[in-house]
Amino acid sequence: NFIFACLLFILSPCRLFYGCNRLLTSQIISYYDSVNQCEKELPEYFNFASDVLDKWSQLEKDGRRPANPAFWWVNDEGEEVKWSFEELGFLSRKTANILSEACGLQRGDRIIAVLPRVPEWWLLNVACMRTGIVFIPGTSQLTAKDILYRLQASKAKCIVTSDTLAPAVESVMSECQFLKTKLIVAKGSRDGWLNLKELFAVTSADHKCVKTRSQDPMLIYFTSGSTGSPKMVVQSHGSYGIGFATSGRYWMNLTPSDIMWNTSDTGWVKAAWSSVFAPWINGSCVFVHSLPEFKPATLSRYPITTFCTAPTAYRMLVQHCLSSYKFMSLKHCLSGGEALNPEVMEQWKIQTGLDIYEGYGQTETVTICANMKGMKIKPGSLGKAVPPYDVQIIDDHGTVVPVGKEGNIAIRVQPERPFCMFSEYLDNPEKTAECMSGNFYVTGDRGIMDEEGYVWFVGRSDDIINSSGYRIGPFEVESALIQHPAVMESAVVSSPDPVRGEVVKAFIVLAPAFVSHDPEKLTQDLQQHVKKVTAPYKYPRKVEFVQALPKTATGKIQRKVLRNKEWGKA
Repeated sequence: NFIFACLLFILSPCRLFYGCNRLLTSQIISYYDSVNQCEKELPEYFNFASDVLDKWSQLEKDGRRPANPAFWWVNDEGEEVKWSFEELGFLSRKTANILSEACGLQRGDRIIAVLPRVPEWWLLNVACMRTGIVFIPGTSQLTAKDILYRLQASKAKCIVTSDTLAPAVESVMSECQFLKTKLIVAKGSRDGWLNLKELFAVTSADHKCVKTRSQDPMLIYFTSGSTGSPKMVVQSHGSYGIGFATSGRYWMNLTPSDIMWNTSDTGWVKAAWSSVFAPWINGSCVFVHSLPEFKPATLSRYPITTFCTAPTAYRMLVQHCLSSYKFMSLKHCLSGGEALNPEVMEQWKIQTGLDIYEGYGQTETVTICANMKGMKIKPGSLGKAVPPYDVQIIDDHGTVVPVGKEGNIAIRVQPERPFCMFSEYLDNPEKTAECMSGNFYVTGDRGIMDEEGYVWFVGRSDDIINSSGYRIGPFEVESALIQHPAVMESAVVSSPDPVRGEVVKAFIVLAPAFVSHDPEKLTQDLQQHVKKVTAPYKYPRKVEFVQALPKTATGKIQRKVLRNKEWGKA
C-alpha cells in the first residue's frame, strides 16, 4: 500500500499546479504531511528493485507510463544503450544470478564496484538489491593502496572493476583475506577473473527477488574524515530506497516524462542520489554520458530535461558563449556538492533563461535542504529544510540558536529519528556517537538560518576540503606526503580558488637534506608523488614550504590557523 501510494502520488496531476505558488505550496504541505506519516509507518519490508522498478515495468506494460527509456547511455565513440524498465529488470535479474551463482555470493555479503560510467554499474546496483548483497561503490581514481584499505575494512568477498584497474587489485590480493571472487567488465578475458560479459551469455534471467527489511543494509560508502582513514557509511533499503521521493519530486522536479543527466562519478554518493534513486522512484529516464570531459554540446544534442552538476562545472560553462547552443528540451537545472556562487547563478540565468536550484546533503543523509520548484530562490542560500527533516542551527551544546546567528547545521533525531538517515559508521561506534549532540545529528557544517527558514552555508567546522565537489580528508594527503623523503612534516588545508571553489594546499616542513633543493621542481615532484600514492584528485595544487607548523600545547597541528590564513587572503 505504501509503494502504491507513492506511485499514485508521482503520477498525480498535482504537477499542473506548478504555475501557481499558492496552490503549489498547499500541495507540498499536504504531501509533506503524508511523508511525515509514512515516516512513522515505514513498511517493515522494502526492496527498491521489486517495489519500485518492477512496478514501473508493469505500468510500462500496461501503457500507463510515457514512451521514455528508463536508462540511456552514450559515449564519444557513437555507442548507445537504451533500456526500458522491463529490459532493466531482465538484465538485472541475469546479473543477480551471476552474483549468486558464478560469484558464490550470499545475502548480506559485500561487493566493491570500482567502475567508470558503464551500463554494468547500474545493473550491478540493481542486482545487489535483488539478492540482498551490499553494494560498495568506489571511484575509478582509486589507487592500489586505496583499494587495499577498502577491501580490508569492508571485508568484501567480491570486487568488480575494469581491465584498467585489474592490475592494481592483483597487486594487493595477497593481503585481502576476505576477497574470494574477482569480476571484470572488459571485452577480453583475464586470468584469475570472471568476465561479466561472457557470463551474461550463459546465465538465466529467471530470478526471484529476496524479501529485504527496510532497515537491512543496502549500500556502504567510504567518506573522508578530517582525521583517520575514510569511514564506512551504511545506508539501508528504506533510507535511500524511499528517502529520495520528496527531493526527487520537488527539488529535482522529476516526472515519468523527464530525462535526467547527472554528471557525478559513479564512486560518489551523488550518483546514487541523482542517477539511481530519485529519477527511478519518479519513473524518469537516467541519462549517462561516458565522456572524458564535460561538453556543453551534450545538453543541446540530446533531449535532456533535467541537468545536475557541480558548481565547478557551472563556473566553467558560463565562461563559454552559451548563446551558440540551443538547449531546446532543458527546463530544470540543479546543483549540489559545494556552495554555488550567486554570480554564477546570475550568469547562467542570463545566458540560458533558467534558474539553478541548489541542494544540500551528505552521504549520511538524503537531501537536507533545497531550493524546491515554486519556492523563491535566494541566491547563495541552500534553500529550506526538506521533509521529513527538521533542520536547525544549534550551538556546541545542542541548543537551537536565535535566527540569524551562526552555528552548527543539524537535524533533529529525537524523539523520533527520520527514516532517511544512515544506520551507522560501520565498525566505528565512537564516530557514530560523536556526530550526535543532544537531540540532533550534527552535519559538521556551519550555517545561519534566516527569518524565512532559509539556510545559509558558512563553512565546515572540521577540516574537510571540498574541491569541485570532491570531499578530501587532509589526513589522506598528509599520509601520502609523509612517504616522500623530502617531507619531515606537513599540514593540509583548503585554499580559495576562483574555478574550483577551493583546492588542496599543503604546508610542508622539509627534511634538512632537501632544504636547498629547487622549490619549483620539488613542488612538482611532491605533486606527482601524491598522485601515485593516492587518488589523483587529492594532490595539493598549492604547496608552501615553511619552517614550522602551528601547534597546540599538546603538539596537535592547528590546521584552523593555516586555513584562516589562506581564507583571510581572499
